Amino acid sequence: MSTHGPDFLSLQVRDLTAARTFYCELLGIPAAPGGPEGVLVLDSRPIPFALRGPEAGPVPEGAVGQGVVLWLACDDVDALCERLDRAGATIVRPVADGPFGRACTVADPDGYQLTLHGAAPGQR
Repeated sequence: MSTHGPDFLSLQVRDLTAARTFYCELLGIPAAPGGPEGVLVLDSRPIPFALRGPEAGPVPEGAVGQGVVLWLACDDVDALCERLDRAGATIVRPVADGPFGRACTVADPDGYQLTLHGAAPGQR
């Protein structure tokens, strides 16, 4: 018997509307149809994930979003990071080439850090 790795992620958020705006409108991840009340399931690939608002369960006291960094693949890191910056998102690390391609790290409205990454120039 063994574990095969993550196949679904869920983030607890304080404001589901703000989270929907960030993930669906700014990042461009579509919402999946349906889902329980107070939960926004995202149609992400290869691993779907959900955002759980306070209606779906208690939000922990203090800061949420600490200690987790999600890596999200995207087509154009530079354009997406620029769009997030213009929208007022917190840029934790600006766009740069690294060992896993071109990437930048941003914080969502609850402080979860998201590393947006794609192929480095010349690797596309």
